[in-house]
Order: sequence, then C-alpha cells, then structure tokens
Amino acid sequence: MNYTFISGATGGIGKAFVCECAKKGCALFLTGRSLDKLTALKAEVQQKYAVEIEVFACMLNDESSRKEMFDYIAQKDFKFDRIINVAGVDTQMAVECYTLDKLIFQMRVNVEGTITNTYSLLKHRADKVEVITVSSMSGVTPMPYFALYSATKGCLTSFFSSLRLEMKKQNVKITTVLPGGVPTRPDIVADIKGQGLWGKLSAKQPSFVAEKSLKKVKKNKRIYIPGFFNRFLYRLMKILPLGVKMRFIARRWKKIKKDAF
Repeated sequence: MNYTFISGATGGIGKAFVCECAKKGCALFLTGRSLDKLTALKAEVQQKYAVEIEVFACMLNDESSRKEMFDYIAQKDFKFDRIINVAGVDTQMAVECYTLDKLIFQMRVNVEGTITNTYSLLKHRADKVEVITVSSMSGVTPMPYFALYSATKGCLTSFFSSLRLEMKKQNVKITTVLPGGVPTRPDIVADIKGQGLWGKLSAKQPSFVAEKSLKKVKKNKRIYIPGFFNRFLYRLMKILPLGVKMRFIARRWKKIKKDAF
C-alpha cells in the first residue's frame, strides 16, 4: 500500500488536501503539531471515507521530532506516491520585532522542515511519486514587514523548481503552488476583507486550491497559481521595478502585525 503524506494536515489548506485525497480513496499519512487534532481529523475523515489513515504528531522545527517520525516510517516500511508539503508559519512583523526564537522557528518550519521532509520521504518513494509544495504569492517579490515569510516561501519556490528538473526522468512530478489569500483562519479572513476588491479577487477557498493543485501536479506543472487575478498579479510583479513594488508593499503591510504561533 502506498501513502499520501500531508504536513500541516489539520490546518485549513492541509485539511482540504486531506479531504480531496480521501475522496480519491488514497491511504493517508498525516502530520501536524497536535496529536489530539490529528486524531480528531482521522476520525472525522474515516466517518465519510473508507481509507487507511496513519497520524504522527511532529514538530517540524525540531530535528529530533522529525527523526522520530522518519524512524517510524522506516520501521513500518511505508512507501509514498504523493508528498504534500503544507505546513508553514506566517508570522508577520518587522524583523526587529521578532525574538530570536521566533525568527529561528519560522525559518526551520518553512524551509528546513519542508525540505528535509521531502528529502527523507523521497527515500521511501513508490515507483512514481507526485510532490506538491504550498509556497505563496508572497514569495514572488521581497516584502518589507513580511520579509521572513516572503524569503522562506521564495526559497521553497526556487528549491522545488530546481528539484523538479533534477528528478524529471525519475518518475517524480513536482509542482509548487503559489496561492494568494486563502481564508483559513479569522485573522486571514480579516486581512482579505481589509484589502477590499483586491483581496476579494485574490482569495480562493482551500478546497479550490487543493483540487486544482492535485490536477496540476499530474501534468508536472512547475508552478501553479490559483486564480486568474493572481496569475495577472504574478506577471505584473515580474515587470514592475523592484523599488516600486517594495515601497507599495511597505506602505500596505507596515500597519499589520501578526504572530499566529
């Protein structure tokens, strides 16, 4: 039996991927920070779909916690035909407002955890495997007052774009997803609403992102940007001068401070 691995499974986008994969009858290996939430999600999904589900609580910023998870995977000899990297930290503030612990935590979850998970899981891959990584439109250009999140997401887009080419002839398909606003928590819903028409046009529901991403990876799309308006913004940001973009972003985002973790 081959499994679909989903990190950040109990969050809004993660849960949407869980439901979409369960609909397809996929066996699931779910991870997140809270065993209680994972157990509750497992029970909820199995009430609707007759699928095999393994859960393992893991702190992605913690090397020893990740090792425990991969020791368990090796012990059970699980094989994976799909890897979905969703887990991430979206703390938003000026860099000087971080504590050192918060700074390191966000870098380790977003970059170290995601990349090391993928590296380790590929050693347990099935004959064919799909890899989906949720990056962000925020990683397309540097974002003052959202600098660390933007940089980590940009790193993921760059890394997985390169990995896709390296593994193209090894039956490994890799798609990086760059969503705009996704209404998954009350603070994000408020952010989207505060952006007015811009936010409304950019926002896509988690179920939309998950369903379309699963289709795009089958075609081995390098980048998938959910929504026409977000694809327009992506192209616009590619041609606008960097200074213009960053000044606009700074004016917009300096008013918002968010520490969701």
